[in-house]
Amino acid sequence: MNEVELIRGQLALERQHAAAVSHALSVAVAQSRDRTESVDRFRETSVDYLVWALSRFEEREQVFLDLIRERPQLSDGAEEVFALHGTSREALAKLEAALRAGSDARAAPQWADFLQFFEGAWRTRRDALDKLFAQHARITDWRAMSAIDADSIFAERERYSRVRESLPVGIELPSTTSRV
Repeated sequence: MNEVELIRGQLALERQHAAAVSHALSVAVAQSRDRTESVDRFRETSVDYLVWALSRFEEREQVFLDLIRERPQLSDGAEEVFALHGTSREALAKLEAALRAGSDARAAPQWADFLQFFEGAWRTRRDALDKLFAQHARITDWRAMSAIDADSIFAERERYSRVRESLPVGIELPSTTSRV
């Protein structure tokens, strides 16, 4: 396995983990009749993971945009992709709105809105950005854009592990396929 495959595998795993956490968190809130300590703890670890992951994806997108500005030959098709709705910043705003709504069943619509955005517009934009980047990137671009190293992999796994450990009874994380 070469370095680009390792980077792409970790990026894919982070996306899968973020999707699994988003889904499980929305289910936990929708099923919660009242605020409970276990749901609150799960919400806390899940939000920590999602904020961390979405912030990293936002940073990666900015690095990609900077690369395009430095090398105009990369810009073929970029304008349309960067104009797509579904930024990580928007996902973070929807997550914040859901947090303000609370963690019981009354907040379920805001959590469902976040999940729908994450699984729809955010995923569509990420897919387009990934495809565009893969067409034009060199190994140095992959390194710069991903900011993936042993420490970041450990940090991601640690956060995801905390989410798994805090799962309330009856809530499961959808399975993910580890590539790294």
